[in-house]
Amino acid sequence: MTEDPYKQQGLRRAMCRELQLKKNISDPLVLEAMGSVPRHCFVDTAFVAFAYEDRPLPIGCEQTISQPSTVANQSQLLSLQSGMKVLEIGTGSGYQTAVLCAMGAQVYTIERQMRLYEKAKKQLTDLHYRANCYIGDGYKGIPYKQIAPFDRIIITCGAPYLPQELIAQLCPGGIMVVPVGNQEQEMLRVTKRSEKNDDLLVERFGHCSFVPMLSEVNYHTIR
Repeated sequence: MTEDPYKQQGLRRAMCRELQLKKNISDPLVLEAMGSVPRHCFVDTAFVAFAYEDRPLPIGCEQTISQPSTVANQSQLLSLQSGMKVLEIGTGSGYQTAVLCAMGAQVYTIERQMRLYEKAKKQLTDLHYRANCYIGDGYKGIPYKQIAPFDRIIITCGAPYLPQELIAQLCPGGIMVVPVGNQEQEMLRVTKRSEKNDDLLVERFGHCSFVPMLSEVNYHTIR
């Protein structure tokens, strides 16, 4: 699905108003991006009627598309500027990827489920969002020196701990936004203050619930 009828545009405007008035989303870059990205194109046709409600929806492979307020909150916590290089862990439906692209980021995104990877990559291409899509182990990031380090890293699944390989791929002064915990997570914003991987400023932004971040996948790239 790539159509964006007036009804969906109206629902999207209403969603953005609610994000601004009720969810404390104030970053104009985030609001503009979420007002432009057709979320209904990233959900299964059976759930299109619920695409702009503030709730997660199943996308297959025991994964979900995060609710709009979660996407907006994580995006706002990134303090993103256009042109920054962003690594996303957990492509999922591709919706968060599209929002990052719409915010002007150079996006590199990793998914471990082949079925989700293929579907998201096709939808992003069909909607003309230019993202570098990979399939592999999110814990390892993208271990290519010509790509890393990244200005920002966003993790869209629950990590049991701060992945050190990802911290190592973050620029000095860079920011990682990550939900950390097992059954329930806490949203963290981690700023890497210098080149040292243990020189971190950790800020906490409340409890949340994400599907778990999984590992043990052979890393490879598909363009």
